[in-house]
Amino acid sequence: MRWLVTGAAGMLGAELTTLLAGEGEDVAALSRRDLDLCDPAAVRAAVRTEKPDVVVNCAAWTAVDEAETREREALAVNGHAVPPLAAACAGHGATLVHLSTDYVFDGTARTPYAEDEPVNPVNAYGRTKAAGERAALRHGGYVVRTAWLYGAHGPNFAKTMIRLAAGGDPVRVVDDQHGQPTWTGDLAAQIVRLVRASPPPGVYHGTNAGRTTWYGYAREIFRLLGDDPDRVRPTSSRDFPRPARRPAYGVLGHEAWGRAGLAPMRDWREALRDAWPRLAGSGGL
Repeated sequence: MRWLVTGAAGMLGAELTTLLAGEGEDVAALSRRDLDLCDPAAVRAAVRTEKPDVVVNCAAWTAVDEAETREREALAVNGHAVPPLAAACAGHGATLVHLSTDYVFDGTARTPYAEDEPVNPVNAYGRTKAAGERAALRHGGYVVRTAWLYGAHGPNFAKTMIRLAAGGDPVRVVDDQHGQPTWTGDLAAQIVRLVRASPPPGVYHGTNAGRTTWYGYAREIFRLLGDDPDRVRPTSSRDFPRPARRPAYGVLGHEAWGRAGLAPMRDWREALRDAWPRLAGSGGL
C-alpha cells in the first residue's frame, strides 16, 4: 500500500511516517516545505505523481489564538485547502483520512460527544476545522477528530510540564477544562488500523479513553517524573485569559470504532506511561 502523509514534519505526521516506514510501508512524507496545500495545482500534481492508495492529511493551521485575528489564513489551510485534496483523492481512487479536532464542539456538554453530534465551534480555529471536515466527508473521506496531542516530536503540554518541573517552582494549571490527553503513537497506530480495516467512511474520534483536566494531566506527569504532584496547583481559566475561547468540555465518545469492528484507543494514563521513555528522553524541548 502506498501512503502519502501531508504535514509530515509535524507532531502526528512525523509519528505516522516513522510508524509506516518501520512496518515496511511505502510512504511519501511531504512537509509544508514540500507541498503547499493552498495551491490546488500543486496538490493535484502531488497526488498524480505519488499515486497513493491512502492520503493522511496531518497538515493544519494549529495556532489557535492567532486564528482569532488571522481567520482567513487559518481557513485557507484548514478549510479551503481540503476540497481540492479530497477531490484529487477521489479522482485517483485514494482513501483520504483528514485530521480534525474536538474544538468543532462548543464544550457545553456533560457527557462525551458522539461522532454524529452537530458541531458548534466557539472560536475561529474550530470554525476553520469544521469547514475542512465538511469537505472531506462530502468526498467520501474519513475524518478523525483528536485532542490534547502529545508526543516526542514538536512542542506540546507534556514537554512544557517536564521543563517547568525542572525549575523547582510551583506550577499553576487550569482545572476547569476537561479532555483526553492523546499520544501520537497510539493515534498513528489507530489510523493505520482504520485504513486497513476499511470501514464505512465517516467521523471517528481518535482520542485516548478516559478523561481528565489539564491540572490532572499535569499531576500525572509530575508523578511519572518522580516529583511531588502537589507542586501542581489548580487554577481557573479566568486566571489565564487567552484570545480564543476554549471549550470547557472536549471529551469525545468512541462508539464508531465498535460499529467498525475495531477497539477504541486505550486509557490515557496507560498510554502516557508507555510513551514516557520517548517523551522524557526528548528533554522537554
